[in-house]
This record gives sequence, structure tokens and C-alpha cells, in this order.
Amino acid sequence: MSPEPKRHITLLDKDAGADSISVELSARRTGMSFQRTRMSADRTLMSVIRTSLSLISFGFTIYQFFRGLQSDNAVRVNLAPRNFGLTLVWLGVAMVGVGILFHIQFMLGLRHQRSEMKAAGLIHGESKFPGSYTLGVAFLVLLFGIGVITSLTFRLGPFG
Repeated sequence: MSPEPKRHITLLDKDAGADSISVELSARRTGMSFQRTRMSADRTLMSVIRTSLSLISFGFTIYQFFRGLQSDNAVRVNLAPRNFGLTLVWLGVAMVGVGILFHIQFMLGLRHQRSEMKAAGLIHGESKFPGSYTLGVAFLVLLFGIGVITSLTFRLGPFG
């Protein structure tokens, strides 16, 4: 015979006391706060993605603009614009890399804290704690940035 599942108190339970209902509501609010914190971490990573993508694209644009002027013999350009463009691309890639590491570290800590609170019976933890699609997008931006750096540095591929 399987053990009976834990009974959750609801507001409609007439036999529950005021203290039991208060504890149940508090556990549910705490459980929802984990979901809100997870979504907040995703929004933070999205802002890192936005900023790093701007740096990568702006660095690429500067590099290509001055390269085009030089090839048209409109301007005699030294290496300063190329280096500045590459520096912006490197900065964007580094930023998204650090953002990914911070996000993973934060989410692992949040999951650990949630599992401890679930084990202690402080929250129910019935809903699944989903993975982050934003993290997948961040990895794609990181790969894109590395591709741009490789292309600009070695003048290979579509961006070189």
C-alpha cells in the first residue's frame, strides 16, 4: 500500500485553524517568490545580452566602415579603428561570458536554496523549476561574438 500523499490546506478547508491557513499561505507565497526571483535573473541576463550584442555590432560596424573607406582610398587609415572595433567586440563577448557565468552560479544557488526549503517543509515545491531559454540565447550570442572575433582577426568567413 502506497503512503497517502501530503494533504495541502486550502482556504475552503473548514477544519483548519487560522494558524494552519496562515502557514499554508506563507509557504505558497514563498514558493512563488522563487519563481519571481528566477524570472528576475532571466531579465538581468537579457539586459546583459542586449548590451553585449550592441557592443559586438557597434565594434563590427566601426571595423567595417573604416575598412571600406580604406579600400576605396577615401581615407588613409591606421590600425586604430580596427583595434577599437575589435576591442568593442571583445568587450561584448567578455560581457556575455561573465553574464552567463553569473547567471549559472546564481541559478544553482537558487535551486539549492529551494531544495533545502522544500526538504525542510517550508515550501511545497510542486511546480517544476524550468530551465532558462534566455541562457540558451546568451550562449548563441557568445558563439556569434566568437565567430565575429575570429572572422575579423583572421579575415575569414562572412565578416572578414
